[in-house]
Amino acid sequence: MMAKRMLDCCASDFAGFSKEELLESVRRSEGRVLLCETIGTVRPMLGDVTNAEFVAAMGADFLLLNMFDVHAPKIEGLPAGKPEDTVQLIKQLTGRPVGINLEPTDVGEEEQTDPLWQMSAGRRATLENARRACDMGVDLILLTGNPGMGVSNEAIETTLKLYREELGDRVILAAGKMHAAGVLAEAAEQIMTKDDVRRFREAGADVLLFPAPGTVPGITMEYVRELVAFAHGLGALTITAVGTSQEGADTDTIRRIALMCKMTGTDIHHLGDTGYTGMALPENIQAYSVAIRGIRHTYHRMAASVRR
Repeated sequence: MMAKRMLDCCASDFAGFSKEELLESVRRSEGRVLLCETIGTVRPMLGDVTNAEFVAAMGADFLLLNMFDVHAPKIEGLPAGKPEDTVQLIKQLTGRPVGINLEPTDVGEEEQTDPLWQMSAGRRATLENARRACDMGVDLILLTGNPGMGVSNEAIETTLKLYREELGDRVILAAGKMHAAGVLAEAAEQIMTKDDVRRFREAGADVLLFPAPGTVPGITMEYVRELVAFAHGLGALTITAVGTSQEGADTDTIRRIALMCKMTGTDIHHLGDTGYTGMALPENIQAYSVAIRGIRHTYHRMAASVRR
């Protein structure tokens, strides 16, 4: 039996999905899946409600936790519980699948950057951290880099090979960069190339991530469409990512980006975590959702109870 398309899924569906069923659910949604990234280490926009809960309430289908330290998990606004149960508690409160970022960078490679992004041991893309994330119930690991972290595509490829060999089918592996992440030689059109797509896919990536058109200098809809088509030809799914703080732009800009991403053929639409620090602007989450799938699917996702 084929998995339901994610558009029609509720919390009980997500809870029962295997890795392959979750990927098939995304694939069958035909470019209408919205993934929202949040930071849990900052004060939530609503104070005593986590940013993860807020983005879910505004229409996110999939949650991505940034700055999540698997050794010292911290989500501001989350009810008290055991640290190792943090991901499961987020799932219970939101009814959504959950992914995290891990960053393949070595000690000392990071640039001087905003203290917000300062690296910690539990965010590095080590095998130990990936295994711990799987044990915590994470559905997806995204290998990427925050601003100034010095994450190279070569490091991502090496880590993918290790994770695929050691983790098998325990977790969805996604890989790519939303911006240069501190590696200027891989800026603009060099952030992700067809060669990177091929190497990442061969190394074990299930999902390839690209900057959304209009977010990084030189990244056009036509350029990303070629990468998406190439990735699909290799059997991978794709994410187009708004990771340049434009998740805090006006709603007209968000709608334009959303439609350009839809035209690339992407499977998953990502909105970043710094509209204000911590999550995209709530009105932009809803506007993006309406642009790619209309009011009916947007309100269905917003209204469905986590007890279904």
